[in-house]
Amino acid sequence: MAKEKVVVYGLTTEGYFIACQMAIKGADVYLVDESSPTAILLKPEVAKNCPNIDSFKEDEPLLAMIPIDDAISKADYLFFTPRIRKINQDLKAEVSSKFKDAIKKIKKGSTVIYCLATGFHGNKENITILKHVTGFEAGKSVSYYYFPLNGLSETPSVIGSLPKSKDNKLLALLSTSKDKKTFVDISSAEHIHAIHTIKRFSGICSILEVCKLMNDNTKSNATFDDFKNMYLDDMINGLDDLRLLGSSFEGTNPLLYLINGSIKGINGYAKRLIEIIRITLKNHELKASKTKIILSWTLDKNQMRGEKVEMLNSITSKLRDYIGDVETSEGLLDFFHSDKTTIAIACTESDYKKIKEIKQNQDIFLIKANPMFEVSNKSKII
Repeated sequence: MAKEKVVVYGLTTEGYFIACQMAIKGADVYLVDESSPTAILLKPEVAKNCPNIDSFKEDEPLLAMIPIDDAISKADYLFFTPRIRKINQDLKAEVSSKFKDAIKKIKKGSTVIYCLATGFHGNKENITILKHVTGFEAGKSVSYYYFPLNGLSETPSVIGSLPKSKDNKLLALLSTSKDKKTFVDISSAEHIHAIHTIKRFSGICSILEVCKLMNDNTKSNATFDDFKNMYLDDMINGLDDLRLLGSSFEGTNPLLYLINGSIKGINGYAKRLIEIIRITLKNHELKASKTKIILSWTLDKNQMRGEKVEMLNSITSKLRDYIGDVETSEGLLDFFHSDKTTIAIACTESDYKKIKEIKQNQDIFLIKANPMFEVSNKSKII
């Protein structure tokens, strides 16, 4: 039986994850790094020894390479898992441009699996682009499926498909013993992802808005301990998906109020974080010129979405308008400056734990970027 020939377009965390899964199952899998002219053959033993993209990049195993166009033109399955870093209107333009590059050499009879989230009717637009670029009609000359990935903790339980399109080989490639996939029509897959996304952000923003009303005595109540472990990194996971959903509408729509309200809530949280830093300076009579800000945020820079990088850059830029000395870090903080007080902002739980372990006698304030905005002096961190 011939092996399935697979190309994963985009050397991203999510793309590498499913590539390893399929390589271990015996498929011929090629990885495409968009910044490189060649596709890399991912061998099963490499997939087992390098279970994540960081270990793959660090080990730099010797692997066979062929030109990208050759790999795509021979592929039975093309998974679209690109690295996207633009926002707002530029976001859709970047996605569209990369999708056109990915599909231009596909063969008749091949299958395209779109692994980024779309807005409502976004896959209809993709299918139109597919025909325009290749001349192939989805559902006739080629197959098209929708499988939006967001992180590795949970992949979609359903695969969006066109009518009468149910590829059992694809089902076998994406299913695991603990996680069986099923096919649904593409519009249903879009709606399921939209419900999960909007529900998640509506819930997060409800927590953020209510926590703004709390006083310090309320915040110390153990009832709210669960919210203390929700960090900025968790809050904005999938924000690009929410933005794409919002861009689906023209005019007013009740759903658009929910979406835009959530986006406004997340942006409001970022503004509030900057305000908390200002209040901390004021309460402790710290001068901006004598203060150093360190945003500690351990990011996965290989993720498909760029929402976290964009948020970090945005907060850093706005802080520099107020305090000149602002750095970003990943838990390993540089405190070797004698004349300044440090304010560290922990944007993930792991960053918070790393800062706790630092043995320093220097005057350090720590702000947890959670709904409570807990502020503590290093000597009092618990």
